[in-house]
Amino acid sequence: MTEWNETVDVITIGSGGGALCAGIVLRDAGKDVLVLEKTELVGGSTAISGGVTWIPNNPLQAPAGVEDSYELGKAYLNALMNRPDEGKGATPERVDMFLRQGPAMIAYLIAKGVKYIRCEGWSDYYDELPGGCRRSRSLAVEVYDARRLGAWASKLRRGRSGLPISGSEGRNLQLWKRSFKGFMLAQRYLLRRLRMRFLGADLVGMGTALQGRVLEVALKAGVRIETETPVKEIIAEDGRVVGVVAERGGKPVRIRARDGVLMNAGGFAHDIARRRAQHPILPEKDWSNTNPGDTGEVIDMAIKLGADTDNLDQAIWLASSWPPGREVPSMEHNGMSRPHMILVGRDGKRFSNEAGSYMQFGQDQIAAGAVPAWCIIESRARERYFWAGVGPGVTPPEWLESGYMKKADTLEDLARQCGIDPQGLAATVERFNRFAREGVDHDFGRGNNGLSIWCGDPTHKPNASLGPIEKPPFYAVEIWPGDVGTFGGVVADQFARVMTKDGAPIPGLYATGVCTAGVTGTHYAGAGGSIGPSFVFGWVAAKHMLGQIPN
Repeated sequence: MTEWNETVDVITIGSGGGALCAGIVLRDAGKDVLVLEKTELVGGSTAISGGVTWIPNNPLQAPAGVEDSYELGKAYLNALMNRPDEGKGATPERVDMFLRQGPAMIAYLIAKGVKYIRCEGWSDYYDELPGGCRRSRSLAVEVYDARRLGAWASKLRRGRSGLPISGSEGRNLQLWKRSFKGFMLAQRYLLRRLRMRFLGADLVGMGTALQGRVLEVALKAGVRIETETPVKEIIAEDGRVVGVVAERGGKPVRIRARDGVLMNAGGFAHDIARRRAQHPILPEKDWSNTNPGDTGEVIDMAIKLGADTDNLDQAIWLASSWPPGREVPSMEHNGMSRPHMILVGRDGKRFSNEAGSYMQFGQDQIAAGAVPAWCIIESRARERYFWAGVGPGVTPPEWLESGYMKKADTLEDLARQCGIDPQGLAATVERFNRFAREGVDHDFGRGNNGLSIWCGDPTHKPNASLGPIEKPPFYAVEIWPGDVGTFGGVVADQFARVMTKDGAPIPGLYATGVCTAGVTGTHYAGAGGSIGPSFVFGWVAAKHMLGQIPN
């Protein structure tokens, strides 16, 4: 028998949204909860994300007149996923649990003080399918003043942009020169900056705001959180998980968990060796926009206990470029979704809907062998829209001097600079320009669904996402399939229990987030399509430990 240094009721490995949500639920029931975070900061990759949560039939929809239901959510996911090819995480039982528990989880957190807001217009990523919702199932949170956390404010992981905006405001802010709504948002943004400068407000947005708000609730509930305390081993006795070995202050400590251990430790996005084995198209350089702790060792610990895995070859792909002087790649989905831009491979041909689901785009890019691809950018796009976080009309000289961005007066010269087949590019642009003038993309449907419109320019006609490429100068940027996380891991059942290869649960071991094979399989259903399930199955794990969701 193991000799224990400490005993609690529940341990969570990692401090992502699902772990904190589970901790709040368990504390409400009087349980002693210990969150072990290996890095120095709390919040996981959720804290540096857009902070959007996808939950069908959530409680903010009906008051806004949005028609949704369990049945519509199920119809959508059934149409989206092509079972059994979606994998072991996307079982009908898990889908059912996600759809039934998601609305209750959101209502619970709202009652606890988490200020969710609807992302009106940020549609499901395949809203044209049966059950799809164009007006949005996605939720953001209001901008948050991290001073409310007191001493814990310095422990909250911050998003790299540092922008005090909600997840749904970013799109409109980028269009501040193109729309009245964007202009007004820019004025509110400036006021927030003034509050920060002159009143000392510590305003944070997007994923930092989401995790800040949930962290505040968790701390008030009495959830204990230890940073810089990595878990080194998950301990099982007689087939049941009973605790962990962690490293506290450089020394091993054995912590017993009476009721269970919940994994919410992220995937393996920064494990370059494993990434190269699972995703051989990737370069040696790390193109992932996840938190530094996303390295996969907790998945390995579960595998040693017999856990099954699935969909390890999947990632939440997000088209990215790497401007000079940046420490991390720039995510370009929003930029390349706007008019007067297309993506081509070295053959000069398009291969996907540039404004569709970013995960789907990455899958299509890999399948087409277009790694890397090139974003062809017309002069009007540079005049009107952001690129790589830089405002319209501004092209930093180092972009051109370093070769990051190519520039030419003709498409033929641009193709030569990029190593693109000039005849293939010319034919593609000619065909695309006809589509743009007509307002219908007959090849890939760009601009035909809600996401394309949301990510486009609503002032541009006849299609918010399509604009011809004909006015020089022309620009091009190399695009790689970056990501915001891997999308496969241990197999968990509808109760969030980790499963063995023979389909039996490992008693005492639960998992949520991207360390699991996702409930939406190989598809990303909508904005917040990983954060939503992470919160829900953290909630489910806690309820199951408490006997409130019986087998």
